[in-house]
Amino acid sequence: MSGRLPDAPVHVPVAHMRWEGIAFLHWAYPPDVVAPHLPDGLVPQVLDGAAWVGLTPFVMRDVRPAGLPVPPRWTRFVEVNVRTYVRHPASGTDGLWFLTLLCDRAEVVAGLRAAGVPYRRASGRVLDAGGGTRYEARGRAGGRLDARVVPGARIGRPDPWLIAVTGRWNAYARRAGRLWRVPVEHAPWPLHAAAVPHLGTDLLEGCGLPAPSGPPHATWSPGVDVRVGQPRLLPTR
Repeated sequence: MSGRLPDAPVHVPVAHMRWEGIAFLHWAYPPDVVAPHLPDGLVPQVLDGAAWVGLTPFVMRDVRPAGLPVPPRWTRFVEVNVRTYVRHPASGTDGLWFLTLLCDRAEVVAGLRAAGVPYRRASGRVLDAGGGTRYEARGRAGGRLDARVVPGARIGRPDPWLIAVTGRWNAYARRAGRLWRVPVEHAPWPLHAAAVPHLGTDLLEGCGLPAPSGPPHATWSPGVDVRVGQPRLLPTR
């Protein structure tokens, strides 16, 4: 379940990676607006009275299958995710459902699309910019992000909502008509408050959601090292 620490260790990882320089930008939506974008078996997880959609741009580093070296082209690349928070009542687990993911590595896009994750090819850059971070991405089939995020003070004691939207230990995918759960493990996020002096994006609308209302709830982290576990088939009821 969501929380500051993983709910279970990944004893036998299938992959290692680092998620670096990540911004968490969140907007609240009514649960009945998010629910139609979920597959059968998943329901929106309501936090503080709302379903939440997160836009998370970051740098993916040092992706490698367990026991193998990092492929040369996978040492550093940009990824942008649009995600929401869900429960799978039949198994009693919660986690992430990805509405879309942009990535500038063709091999990653092809491999994970085959695994049921909605990756799309995009160009992207993450740059230092005036004491903050500039995130730029443009999908080949549409969708864009241009944002500047400025980290502030370290958050020593995250509140329950922030723990719930950042401490996610499962991601779900749909493949061959069945739902799968992919467990992950990493250290607790080092989190900072953040300001967003500039944000231009149409990624949420591109997923079929209404345009977000107001500025996002913004948080930033320098990153964590991640272990990804073996996908597990979920029960249907």
